[in-house]
Amino acid sequence: MAYHRIHPRIMAEPRVVSAVARPGAQIAAREEPATATSVFTEDSETAAARSGTAPPTLTQPGATADSADSLKSAAEPAGSDAGEQSTPTEAAVAPAVKAVDHSIATETSALSLHSVRIVPMAPLRGSLESLERQNAKTQDDGLERILDDNDLNDRIQRGMLVPVPVSAALNVNTDLPENRRYCRPWTATFLTDLARAHESMFHHPLEVSSAVRTVAYQKRLMEINGNAAQAEGDIASPHLTGATIDIAKQGLTRRELYWMRNRLNALQDQGKIDVEEEFHQSCFHITVYKSYVGAGPLHKPHHRVVAPAGPTAEPVVASQPASGGL
Repeated sequence: MAYHRIHPRIMAEPRVVSAVARPGAQIAAREEPATATSVFTEDSETAAARSGTAPPTLTQPGATADSADSLKSAAEPAGSDAGEQSTPTEAAVAPAVKAVDHSIATETSALSLHSVRIVPMAPLRGSLESLERQNAKTQDDGLERILDDNDLNDRIQRGMLVPVPVSAALNVNTDLPENRRYCRPWTATFLTDLARAHESMFHHPLEVSSAVRTVAYQKRLMEINGNAAQAEGDIASPHLTGATIDIAKQGLTRRELYWMRNRLNALQDQGKIDVEEEFHQSCFHITVYKSYVGAGPLHKPHHRVVAPAGPTAEPVVASQPASGGL
């Protein structure tokens, strides 16, 4: 009995192992993971001589749509025509063909669910230009800065601001006062979409560390936080409009940070949001524009993000209060 060695380059791929039909033999097909050792298959002429059929075509590792055809051709006697009736051998092969098709479909489905590649990406650092753009675009959206608690509560009562959409996928910092756990409706839609996508991938919630603020509060914040943005002018904090939220980076793994950067950067490129990573407060500062509505919960980047030249070191930041930065 002779054996042939299959080339080592196919060892990393899963393979479908099938039994060739012969008198008295049970047909079976199963999927096995590839191993590091060599694989041997029975010489086709030896199998043919024993079964009395034409030399079979064995299914190769990685075979897809041709697997069923290979099994059928292996079971047909030489010279058979399409118009001839099915032979007992063909009838025996049918269950094996169905099993192979099922295993291929299962494998393809598993790959589509779990083969997600996250591209490493450098931090999304802020700039003066970005802060100026956030002020200009929120003004273009017709948003006013909220002056004080009375103004804030009035806008909440009129439905101009909605609660941060807390769920199993999204928490809010419990240190935030109740009336500052609000944001614009399209910002709430963005948070719902982002949190659901993150939870489906990493199975734990994100946290909103800061949301709407008032001019009066921002002025007090400037006195105690050197990282706080202005309360007035062209580079005021966009939190004052209710369109901006901060998402805490505390507790996120490096893989989660890369995933967040890829997703947020893609939305920023489309003009739906502006994002800056803060390191003193350790958060993603995100301003969401009215144009975000319609981007959809399954939004994904439409381009490949170029990885940084080398590994990016994440600064270790101590836990900060819920006051926020920009």
